[in-house]
Amino acid sequence: MSLFGQEFRLELGNPGHGGFCVARHDGRVVFVRHGLPGETVVARITEDRGGSFCRADAIEILEPSPDRVPGLCPVSGPGGAGCCDFSHATLPAQRAIKATVVAEQLRRIARVDWDVEVEELPETGAGTGWRTRLRLAVDREGKAGVHGYRSSEVIADLRCPQPVSGATDGLSDRRWKAGVELAVAVDATGARHVVELGPSQVSKARKLDRGRRGATARRAAASAPRPERVAIGSGRVVERVGERTWELGATGFWQAHRTAAQTYSTVVAEWADAAPGATVWDLYAGVGVFAAALAEQVGTAGIVAGVEFSRHAVRDGATALADLPQVQLIADDVERALASLPGSPSVVVADPPRSGAGRGVIEAVGAHGPARIVHIGCDPAAFARDVALYIANGYRLEQLRAFDAFPLTHHVECIGLLVR
Repeated sequence: MSLFGQEFRLELGNPGHGGFCVARHDGRVVFVRHGLPGETVVARITEDRGGSFCRADAIEILEPSPDRVPGLCPVSGPGGAGCCDFSHATLPAQRAIKATVVAEQLRRIARVDWDVEVEELPETGAGTGWRTRLRLAVDREGKAGVHGYRSSEVIADLRCPQPVSGATDGLSDRRWKAGVELAVAVDATGARHVVELGPSQVSKARKLDRGRRGATARRAAASAPRPERVAIGSGRVVERVGERTWELGATGFWQAHRTAAQTYSTVVAEWADAAPGATVWDLYAGVGVFAAALAEQVGTAGIVAGVEFSRHAVRDGATALADLPQVQLIADDVERALASLPGSPSVVVADPPRSGAGRGVIEAVGAHGPARIVHIGCDPAAFARDVALYIANGYRLEQLRAFDAFPLTHHVECIGLLVR
């Protein structure tokens, strides 16, 4: 019998990967959002498909954690959006939760024991006003908003505290075409750009499917080419890392936290430590932020071969790095391109999408035998799976840094150095 809609008193245990705490009821696991480890809560079951687990929201806190604070996000509470999983916890508590999750994923998947510390990024402040990139949904009435948690329904409320100041100003006052998405970007100059993206092509069944297949289908449709209309700004954002400037499309990829790109570039350069004249591969290179740092290390006698699937990113990156002849940016699928990349790399940098690099890419990289691999991952489980694959190919995890690049959420960015 389904438990959907029923309420239970539960004691919350350890955090799980995905923004919840683990509890148990009548022998079944319950994934409870909006609680904190150690709390006693009244939880309402929000999803029960049978099997070994169900999902719930904590709707009343009976015995609060000392780490609990009044929620900063008015949009994401029980029954609300999926934007801020932990806005009801202090920032140190949020980072401790993320550290626990990363360590558990590494231990369980990669068989690596690591004392993980999640670091604060510069200019994080109170954990609000850090996001410079966001996607907004538009409801049937043309109102901009955000998706409900694990839902295609749109909540027409833009009060989430993550975006930088001014990012969403006035967007609630306009009426947009129903079903479109709004890509919002505030660039390094402070200019705001809003681009209207045509509706994604995904079947009604997949839109309503709350499982993994539905989520995969929605992500694939959202990333597919779609009609664009610039509504505010020029649609061309200006970004800087160090002394170098990039100009790219407002719908192109750039790190969401305003200091993430600079921070990651510094770590990648330090750990790559490429020698003058060396060959380096930069996989999933984007517009070449890491390639620029690596080019300084190898000099004009070296080679930095970057591979990126997006032709628009390659075009924008080539323009920004036109003064670096040692950089070659290639528009191709990473796994397909590996067989034809130049030389035997001494260093490989990989920054794959959320799903990770996977077996094919990692085995191909391992076959070329680079001494050092710098791997970046924004999903702890995918990162741990990739680390396990590197270990199976003869590498060991030598260094790890984790960053709270997404305050108030369960997301965390990991950078690992793997060596032979």
